[in-house]
Order: sequence, then structure tokens, then C-alpha cells
Amino acid sequence: MDDEYAKLIRRLNPPRVVVDNISCEDASVIQVDSVNKHGTLLQVVQVLADVDLTIKKAYISSDGGWFMDVFYVTDYHGNKIRDQEVINYIQKTIESNASYLAPLRDSVGVMPSEEHTSIELTGSDRPGLLSEVCAVLSDLNCNVVNAEIWTHNSRAAAVVHVTDYSTGRAVNDPKRLFTIKKLLCYVLKGNSDCQVAEMRLSPTESTHRGRRLHQIMFKDRDFERMETVGYPRSEDKYRKPHVTVSDCPEKDYTVIVMRSKDRPKLLFDIVCTLTDMQYVVFHGMVTGGRMEAYQEFYIRHVDGKPIRSEAERERVVKCLEAAIERRASEGLELELRTEDRVGLLSDITRIFRENGLTIRRAEISTKSGKAVDTFYVTDVEGNAVDPRTVDCIQQQIGKTKLQIKHDSFDTPKPAQETTLSFLFGNLFKSPSLQNLKRNRYDCN
Repeated sequence: MDDEYAKLIRRLNPPRVVVDNISCEDASVIQVDSVNKHGTLLQVVQVLADVDLTIKKAYISSDGGWFMDVFYVTDYHGNKIRDQEVINYIQKTIESNASYLAPLRDSVGVMPSEEHTSIELTGSDRPGLLSEVCAVLSDLNCNVVNAEIWTHNSRAAAVVHVTDYSTGRAVNDPKRLFTIKKLLCYVLKGNSDCQVAEMRLSPTESTHRGRRLHQIMFKDRDFERMETVGYPRSEDKYRKPHVTVSDCPEKDYTVIVMRSKDRPKLLFDIVCTLTDMQYVVFHGMVTGGRMEAYQEFYIRHVDGKPIRSEAERERVVKCLEAAIERRASEGLELELRTEDRVGLLSDITRIFRENGLTIRRAEISTKSGKAVDTFYVTDVEGNAVDPRTVDCIQQQIGKTKLQIKHDSFDTPKPAQETTLSFLFGNLFKSPSLQNLKRNRYDCN
């Protein structure tokens, strides 16, 4: 009865989204006002991440069963949102409450759709792993049309969409799928017996790809430090995020404070992890900058209780650090743009491997017959790539096809960390939040 009543309340009070391009000089202000339920914040942040918006600042409040958030956002180029199609998509998607929030599944799954077969992979990371996976798929007459690959703490995870070479459609034959699974598990396991490799098919109603990758790596316990397989990773090569968990006894909350290098989709990655760990964000503040992002959340478990034990506190710290690090763009960013063809990804990753490069993260896509792929690479020891190596690879692939986009090793270190304060009482002093509350009460 409680669930039915909650659904009725949500139907009678649909979400309201206001996009304001006037009140802030350098950002669009998105205000979201709705009945709250577990996962509402993730649904909203997911929509903003999917249209590649940068969240410069945010205020979060969901006390008393009502969700009120304010986001200051810009597009990829740092401008306000002027595209009416993007604005309409944000409003329609959030207000319709149609975004599907699938629960955390116990295992990695597989199920072909008509367009493609979605494969989820997890196993021990090592140099050349993606090249081996692509070679197996190519030998089995599978074409990779879309994929996203993450590596973290010596573990690798991927969501890969493949089609049959001859038909251009999904691979449906059970015997062939069994062969694909058997060979990919063999490749993923490699010489390591410390972790079990998995390859299964995703259900057709599969979870959002970014969130699914978080779930796969979380299930694989990548937040636990392990001996690196294949190459060392020096801690001083990147700025480790700083996460603290403390008590707020006055309001019976747990306070989480995070400082890290700012990057796209950072808030989405953090909220994904908190949601799947069954925590609810009641209040929060987010500020992003050129060098550092600061996030402060007041949370409780879904059962209404704050974090009590030291063991749980340590686990939350480790899991949030992992969530921040998984998508971090470590290494040299290379972008490939060329005509798609059968076996292209297998050839490209083989060239990387033969020139001593390790792929840390990759985003593979096919659009209108063209391959648009992004790779983040280092040498096998996790160091910066020698420019002569890049030049050699560009000569093999074509300099107009393979472009250097960014090198994280050339990014200057952030300035000395400054102290930021965010007292609980100041949360509701935000003008945007006050206006949002006032507008809701006026409408009533």
C-alpha cells in the first residue's frame, strides 16, 4: 500500500524542470523540483551527463520527501545551453520520469537484441588485453560497432556491442555465442588464477552503460588495492582523490567530503556508486573548477540510519575513490576518425600493442559508416608515451585519421589545496534554492 500511495503522489506531482539562461552570467541554471524517491538524483544527473553538460556548481536538497536541485551547467565548449532540442530533451526526459533506473544485478548478463549483441566482460588487466579481445571477435566474424572499456586497480571491464559480419545484425546462434564466451573468457583470464574472468550477454533492457561499468567493477571489488598484473602503476603519476567520511550528529547525517581533479561526468560517477551502495543524498553542494572539484554530501543509508561502524566508513571511502578514478583520463588521448570496415578495431589495437602502448580506457563508436574512437594510452609501465612512438603509429594509420587530443602528463599540478567550508546551515541560503522553494509554494 505504501508503494501504491507513493506512485499516486508522484503521478499527482510530476517533476518540473526550469532552464534559466538569464540569472547567471556564465552558465545555464537548471532547477528540478519533484517528489523524491530513491534514485531520483541519479536519474537527473544521468540525463545531464548523457547530453555532455559540465556541472560547474550544484545545490542538492531532498528533505521531507521533496526533491529540489539546482545545477549550473555549460556545454562542452563552456557556453550556456542555447540548443532548444537539448533543452526540450532535458525537460521531457526528467519530467516524464521515464528514465529507467535498473537495480544492481548480482551477475554480469548477456542477451542479444535484433540490432546487436551486447557483451559484458571483466577480468585481469594487462598490456595488449583489448587487442587480444578484438582479435578473437574478428576471427569469430564479429564486428565491434560500439564499446566502452575501463581499467582500474589491475582489473578491466567492458561493455561491447557486436554484429555479425555477413548480416550486420545481432549474433543469435547459441552455439556461436557459446564459442565466443569460451574464447573470450580464456583471453580475459590469461595466466592469472587470482580472479575469475566473466563474459555474459546483457539483457535487452540493459542498464545505462556508464552505470553498468561501475556495477561490474564494483562487483569485481576493484576498490581493493591489488598487485598490478603486467605493469606497475606509480601513485605519483596522478593526483589521488581525497575522500573523508565524518558524522553530523546534530542532524543524524553522515558527511562525505570529496576533493579531486575535476572532469566530465564526475558527479554522475559518484552518485552512481552511492545509489548502488544503497545510500541517499539528502543535501549537498558541488563546485567544479579548472583544477579541482569539491563535493560535500549529507547522506544516510536507505534504512534511514547514518554510517555507524568504522569498517563501513572505510569501505565507503575506498568505493568513492574507485568511482572517481575509474573514468579518470590518464595518459595520452588519441582520437581515430576514419571509414569503418571489418576488422578495423582489431588492426588499430594490434598496432598499439606492437608499439608498446597500453590502453587504459577507450570509447568506441560507429556513426553513419564512420569509426569515431577515443583511446587513452600509456607505455606498459604507465609512463607518458614517447612522441616518436606516436609519430610511428600515425605514419602506419595516417596522421589525418589519428589525432592527438590531450596528454594528462603535460597537465600542470593543481595549486596548493585551499580550505573550503560548507556549514550545514548555509545550504538553504543559496538564492537559487530559496527561489525554487518560493516558486513551488506560490504555485500551490
